[in-house]
Amino acid sequence: MKHPVDVHVGKRIRHRRWMVGMTQQQLAEKVGIKFQQIQKYETGMNRVSASRLWDISDALSVPVSFFFEGLEGGAEREETQSLPEDILADKEALELVRSYYAIPENQRRRLFELARVLSDAA
Repeated sequence: MKHPVDVHVGKRIRHRRWMVGMTQQQLAEKVGIKFQQIQKYETGMNRVSASRLWDISDALSVPVSFFFEGLEGGAEREETQSLPEDILADKEALELVRSYYAIPENQRRRLFELARVLSDAA
């Protein structure tokens, strides 16, 4: 049976890997394992050891704590109740986020404000 923490950590690995545009194979090569093991980590089927998580965090250029963000829920969970539970599992949403961060910062800020106004009007 999958443990909820393992599932959460796996989703965070997958999301970060997608955000940086890395394949499972590329991540596996950087960490020194087979891509099937990355698949098992990302689904929460296999638990990631501390040393392996350290290697994965290094390969994905994030601190180890990144993989545990959002576990406690609290206020963040209340604010996002109208969103699907795993919004970044949607490839279209992920592509939108990648595209957004590819925009120069001053234009990105204006786009953000426009999106906020449009969402308030809906």
